[in-house]
Amino acid sequence: MPLQNRVTPTGDIVAVPQRGTFTGNRGIIHDPATRTLLKRRWTTKAWIICVCEFRGRRRDVMATRSWTELFFLDEATALAAGHRPCYYCRRANADAFRLACERGNGLGNARAPKIDSVLHKERLDGRAKRLHLLPIPLNELPDGAMVQAGGESYLIADTRPLLWTFDGYREVSLPLADARLITPPSTMRALQAGYRATLHESVASSVPQQKKDM
Repeated sequence: MPLQNRVTPTGDIVAVPQRGTFTGNRGIIHDPATRTLLKRRWTTKAWIICVCEFRGRRRDVMATRSWTELFFLDEATALAAGHRPCYYCRRANADAFRLACERGNGLGNARAPKIDSVLHKERLDGRAKRLHLLPIPLNELPDGAMVQAGGESYLIADTRPLLWTFDGYREVSLPLADARLITPPSTMRALQAGYRATLHESVASSVPQQKKDM
């Protein structure tokens, strides 16, 4: 049976066979004896995004009283859930994200604790995911931002929405009605300011043929 450690764009942690392309954590939220989640879903405001392999190290997932390994389809999914790049295994990305946060949000000296505090207010509504009104039209959202409409999650890539699934993204033809922003607004502004989230390979295959030929 798969472990309950796969994160959706809305921050829910579920059990599915698919693993994803990034890992990360929110502190220790599991019981290593049973490899099951505790009732709490975070123990720190530092929700981070890590690479699945770093300097040849591999972890035995949920096996020790250490941070709980969570997995994401891609970086856009993790950002939408309220995470940010790790300073240990992704320092270049973490620095780029910090600088984009400063530019996009008008912040000065936006170190990790400050970013984490802002994100924590934006990602949660009690225990549930906080959704936000779109600050700009849907087709003007930056690549890597995610929205929710009709109970589904969508990635914005090249001004168009792609349906999120555990296996990747799919092209959709219907317009989205009453979409809400999943990605925390401060992260969305960091994307606007130039931070480039790493997207799942399925995004490339979802580009319409006429765009590929341009």
